[in-house]
Amino acid sequence: MPKKTWLKNTPLLVLVLLVCTFQLRADNIVDEIIARVGDYIITRSDFEKGKVTQIEEMKERYPSDWQTRVNDKQKDVLRELIDQQLLLDKGKELGITGDIETTKRLDEIRRQLHLATMEDLVKAAEQQGVAYEEFKERTRIGIVTQQVVGREVGSRIHITSDEVQAWYQQHQNDLEMPEQVRLAEILISTQPPKPPMEKGKEPAAPLPEDPAQVAQAEARAKEVMEELRKGAKFEELAKKDSNGTTAAQGGDLGTFKRGELAHELEEKTFSLKTGEFTDVIRTKQGFLILKVIEHQKAGVPAVKEIEDRIREAIYSQKLEPALRAYLTRLREEAYIDVRPGYVDTGASPRQSKPVVLAPVTSRDEIKSAKAKKKKKFWLF
Repeated sequence: MPKKTWLKNTPLLVLVLLVCTFQLRADNIVDEIIARVGDYIITRSDFEKGKVTQIEEMKERYPSDWQTRVNDKQKDVLRELIDQQLLLDKGKELGITGDIETTKRLDEIRRQLHLATMEDLVKAAEQQGVAYEEFKERTRIGIVTQQVVGREVGSRIHITSDEVQAWYQQHQNDLEMPEQVRLAEILISTQPPKPPMEKGKEPAAPLPEDPAQVAQAEARAKEVMEELRKGAKFEELAKKDSNGTTAAQGGDLGTFKRGELAHELEEKTFSLKTGEFTDVIRTKQGFLILKVIEHQKAGVPAVKEIEDRIREAIYSQKLEPALRAYLTRLREEAYIDVRPGYVDTGASPRQSKPVVLAPVTSRDEIKSAKAKKKKKFWLF
């Protein structure tokens, strides 16, 4: 069964605008409780932050028509906040903390930013105006909800060979492809490590190459090549040795059609079979080794060549309704109270009859409830 990532990993720098916008919007809101999920409260400022998050996600994913898409999604903001809290509560019940995975994820981000230590990551966050602890907690929340969905929903999705074959036959036109290669890289840079970029400053221009640095990088690249020839795993060496931005993903560069690569790189990679790798290639950035993860010939590939991708597509189709049904069941087992004027579009008619919330005018109640959220590490 393919493992699906329900919540997308968000790089540190992408969150800069979100965090700053959250702070600006929240300061201008007269807060009030708009919903309760068990003993957890959702405030109006939580709701407004959720709307901002949704807008930024739509802009990133659909830059050309984000406004149309976000208009359709805004009605579901409260539903998503309630969904998230229900999954966090279930994670707590199942003993899923996400602590170890959060540490690993943050370390991956550190490596992507070419930072030496976690302290450097904290400093980089502060320089970008990001509240590091809030970013860390949101990362943990994403991991916990992802694991709950995988355990409680994804593990129960089964895909038969007949379903794979039927999907393959129904999507022949969609499956026709030009020749392309999926590549991974190991880059041994000839540049010294760059310091964290300060907020508002342009990226520094590349420094002139130091002959000693070049010689050292070339020697290390040749060592890596020898390790590969002796059977070392490319992905593990990429994570350990590569200076490229793809290191944390095992060097995965994605897929390229003919004409999308520099001529020299195209010649070297399109002549290789799946699983083969190039010799060391000298580039402006340093010394590069490329591996062909997959070499797809032109036309419709055989079903066995793309079975994993077909299973992922079917899995995605099945996951959404299955997850919605699961969240509906969680709603029916929980106590959820929504203030008049706000709508949970995921509400079930079989939920316990809600008690109407009286208007909240006491700042002390909200302050007390938010302190309780912070103590439990349940932040929005």
